Amino acid sequence: MKEETRWKVIVGIGLITLTLFLMTIHFLIFQDSQHLFIYLLGDLAFLPVEVLCVTLIIEEMLESRERNQRLEKLNMVIGIFFSRAGTPLLARFAKADPCYRALPAPGGGRTGWNAEEFRKVLAGIETQKCAIDPGRLDLPALREFLMKNEDFILRIVENPMVFEHESFTDLILAVTHLNEELKARDDLLRLPPADIAHLIGDMERVYSRLVPEWVKYMEYLQRSYPYLFSLAMRTNPFDAKAKVEVE
Repeated sequence: MKEETRWKVIVGIGLITLTLFLMTIHFLIFQDSQHLFIYLLGDLAFLPVEVLCVTLIIEEMLESRERNQRLEKLNMVIGIFFSRAGTPLLARFAKADPCYRALPAPGGGRTGWNAEEFRKVLAGIETQKCAIDPGRLDLPALREFLMKNEDFILRIVENPMVFEHESFTDLILAVTHLNEELKARDDLLRLPPADIAHLIGDMERVYSRLVPEWVKYMEYLQRSYPYLFSLAMRTNPFDAKAKVEVE
């Protein structure tokens, strides 16, 4: 018998024994078995309602609270990713995107957007293809950046909470794959056109996942941590006029 199962059996037997002991004490003191069984049947009659309250209502409330706590911790992991690697990587891809200035970004010239505006932004991103011009991207520098953050990204993958967020998991896997592709090539400056097109596909896969994750994270920051949102807007990779200094 497993340790967890053994513990539950011991507690169950202990509670039943305690109930029988208290019922015996009650009978010895009052010598009234009729009222004893009336109370017993009354308790059994309300048992389904008690089970309903405990299993469906209280348990659901506890699970909801635990789910919110896990989500909060996951958002912290996502925030660390963007602070360390995500935002710098997004800035590299945005500069290599001929249409990056047309991409929507929250807070452009304002303190922020409401929930409806964020939904419109995400809907617009889904219809706009993220493209990368290889002539605007330094592949050796990109490989060096990804290799520098390889251990950091590996630690994120090892975090079990990451797999509760499907889209963020896809992003991390896409970044990891791009890093492996770049590491596997000796000379990134002398690649055949077909191979360059293959790498561009890998980079656009990362880019197309980075943008919506960044926008959703900006919405979370604006709602929960306005001071972090302020810094994120002052380092906005889609805003050519963004300055970290407060003016």
